[in-house]
Amino acid sequence: MHEHLSSFLDLLRREGQLIEIDAPVAPYLEIAEIHRRVIATEGPALLFRNVKGSAFPVVTNLFGTLRRVEMAFGTRPERFVQEAVHTVHQAMDIRWHTLWQKRHWIGEALRLGTKTSQHAPILESLVEHDPLQALPALTSWPEDGGPFLTLPLVYTEHPQTKQHNLGMYRVHVYDGATTGMHWQIHKGGGFHHHVAEQLGQPLPTTVYLGGPPALIAAAIAPLPENVPELLLTSLLMGKKLPLVANPYGGHRLIAHAEFAIEGVVLPHVRRQEGPFGDHYGYYSLAHPFPTFHVKRMWHRREAIYPATIVGKPRQEDYYIGEYLQSLLSPLFPVVMPSVKQLWTYAESGFHPLAAAVVRERYAREALGTAFRILGEGQLSLTKVLFITDQSVPLSSFSALLTAVLQRLDPQQDVLVLDKTAHDTLDYTGDRLNHGSKMIWIGVGESKRTLPEAIPTAVYDSPHVLDVRCFSPGCMVISGPSYRQVPDFAAHLERALRTQHIHDWPLVFVVDDAAATVQNQTTFLWNVFTRFNPARDTFVATTVRHHHVSYAFPFVIDARMKPGYPDELFPAENTVKTVDAQWKTYFPQGMEG
Repeated sequence: MHEHLSSFLDLLRREGQLIEIDAPVAPYLEIAEIHRRVIATEGPALLFRNVKGSAFPVVTNLFGTLRRVEMAFGTRPERFVQEAVHTVHQAMDIRWHTLWQKRHWIGEALRLGTKTSQHAPILESLVEHDPLQALPALTSWPEDGGPFLTLPLVYTEHPQTKQHNLGMYRVHVYDGATTGMHWQIHKGGGFHHHVAEQLGQPLPTTVYLGGPPALIAAAIAPLPENVPELLLTSLLMGKKLPLVANPYGGHRLIAHAEFAIEGVVLPHVRRQEGPFGDHYGYYSLAHPFPTFHVKRMWHRREAIYPATIVGKPRQEDYYIGEYLQSLLSPLFPVVMPSVKQLWTYAESGFHPLAAAVVRERYAREALGTAFRILGEGQLSLTKVLFITDQSVPLSSFSALLTAVLQRLDPQQDVLVLDKTAHDTLDYTGDRLNHGSKMIWIGVGESKRTLPEAIPTAVYDSPHVLDVRCFSPGCMVISGPSYRQVPDFAAHLERALRTQHIHDWPLVFVVDDAAATVQNQTTFLWNVFTRFNPARDTFVATTVRHHHVSYAFPFVIDARMKPGYPDELFPAENTVKTVDAQWKTYFPQGMEG
């Protein structure tokens, strides 16, 4: 495990996983366009040495391949989690003699935490006048509301309990001393700010850039609300995280961070934050968010500014998210015993789609497990949840979908829940943070053979332009745009029912069927980021004893709709600039 960013960069250099670019580059759009082309080819990390308007180099694409993620975090975190799960199971069996055998591991875990020293690299330089002006904050997309810090580690403490939170929330830079703070509805920092507002107090906040890779993992990891991220960082590193006393008496500072930005988030003050091209692949729109007022900034003497670029999958967040899911997945059965496996899909932006393999030891246990999952931390924002008891690899969505569609009973195994919370970045609901959920349960013995050959009658349905099969039982149809024929999906459902096409359980209406079914990434992104279950699902229904029963097929309208944010595309002049300068950036050659 690396204790600081420089150590990780040294390893990347030795392994040929880092390219240093000496040509002058602009933080406005140009760096982002270079980055996107390199990550699309699974290319190396990029260290931009000559950034216009700033004395600090910029590094991006640190985690843009599975190999570099493994290089960043090593094997210790996986071994630690496995050992933790094994020890918990032994404790549950109350076999004290076996726990005694684990005393060295338990002692190590109890000793870890943080340590405070008097001197540290983070204190080498101090900027107190408009400190943010010195940073090469990136503008990634042409309609972004300004430059953003895209790898910020935001540290706060609960105003009353002093329990800390470290989270990654984008930071919109307004000027040299003020930013937005994008605290979403399910974020720990936002909870701290809510309490501070109730008390009428400013919330002291420190934003870090850089530091141990384990710090980034801990900030992103979907931990329970009361699990301290700095402790997890130490556990992942295998040593105490070094901190240093703040000369001004505020939060202790992470000793080996590249930058530490100190200030306060004021109560009852809001400012328009955004737009921002986010990891859903669209612009999240401008909304009022809290404001961060910066007092000072410390940095290492030769600090390097770390950044990432998000957008349509796959980007760096995909690889980090996949790693964290694999790392933490053994813990889910510990806290939810009926869950064997749990997965959220990075291709959809994580929150829109999740799946679980569960135990069905008695009738309808899977339903209770589904509700348990939807009540667990950040999983409560899941929009669509698939449940099965079959041993399928959840990373393969087609395998999961086949298992569920073979087994579900439409009269009892599909639930639509309206008036629920949505992720702040999901604009498919009726208003910000509001939407609906859908649960699909397929357990037990297979009930049907799923078709793959598309009936010719489908092509005769009004307005149908193209029909594809994504997986057995799942049809993808494109027709007119939503603006042209808003009720196309409703008409299609009635036409399929009239034509007695009941053996296809699931039909998605999309803007471009051929593009959607190219692969899992295109399917999940085109479909699950573009519908609200309660509003966009069309199916025959009956109600008895307040229970809604359905009959195949389910037709879901996953077309782009009025009010949805724009899809992300680079600016044409930026594309031309990067085309012209490509050999200047990479004189030794680089695909892009």
